[in-house]
Amino acid sequence: MTTDTPARLLQLLSLLQTPREWPGGELADRLGVSRRTIRRDIDRLRELGYPVQATLGADGGYRLVAGKAMPPLVLDDEEAVAIAVGLRAGAGHALEGVDEASVRALAKLEQVLPGRLRHRVSTLQAATTPLTSGDGATIAPETLTVMASTVAGHERLRFAYRAADGTESRRVTEPYRLVSTGRRWYLVAYDLDRADWRTFRVDRVSEPFATGARFTPRELPTGSAAEYLRRSMHRTQESYELVVTFAAPAQVIAARLPGWLGAPEPLDGDRCRLRATVTGAKEWTAVRLAMLGHEFTVQEPAELVDVVRALGERMSRAAGGSDTGT
Repeated sequence: MTTDTPARLLQLLSLLQTPREWPGGELADRLGVSRRTIRRDIDRLRELGYPVQATLGADGGYRLVAGKAMPPLVLDDEEAVAIAVGLRAGAGHALEGVDEASVRALAKLEQVLPGRLRHRVSTLQAATTPLTSGDGATIAPETLTVMASTVAGHERLRFAYRAADGTESRRVTEPYRLVSTGRRWYLVAYDLDRADWRTFRVDRVSEPFATGARFTPRELPTGSAAEYLRRSMHRTQESYELVVTFAAPAQVIAARLPGWLGAPEPLDGDRCRLRATVTGAKEWTAVRLAMLGHEFTVQEPAELVDVVRALGERMSRAAGGSDTGT
């Protein structure tokens, strides 16, 4: 019999989170209490925000249903390990749709994982290899979780950083936001040594360390971390205006496009057109368009038309589509 009310409520909640209806008598037997106590405990859970539905009658019981808000969950060991492994796998590759909220969830979960479970998560991840991965560089999940924790807690972050030219440096920052472009993760932060805002590619970060020193967040010049990153990338990389027409409906292409390319506009018939400002190598843009799996025609820029043509010829030769005179 469980006489400690908080412990009993946690046990009751754990049972109710199993997707089934629990007869009141069975719950009472499981917890070693009376049905009256079960009814009082159900009322307490409802007061805490858990939507517990009751059915009347001799065979009536209780079921946890969906409510208007997300209540706290109680997870057993296997469930906690499964969720942590899944979040780690996604976070490490900056997959499309996996944003800062996912990393914050992973940080919260790993913060409370017992050591034995944290070891199981690390061992399982080390022993498995994903069939597919994101387009960007792989990132250690621990790097993302440390960063997410310092962003959420307004805590100064120290790390080693390798620039694009290979220069190594040590940085002390006030982290503002993590931003995913669909290909890579970036940290937008105030660099204390340089007394200015900076963006850092997370795959070039090593040895991240939460210093414990708190700070009051500064006002970002652009107001939005995503907008600041976009402007920063445009200042340091080649950018150009892309115009491409697809032989497919706009909603079909939009579902396959990465968010950083924007949304296409519908045209007559089953066609659509995409206009976007693109940053980075044209070769990468050509490959990304080909990966959409639909016929397309590039109108602008002219340089990208040449890149797409050359890529097509190269792929045709690789597939034996032309005689190379071997």
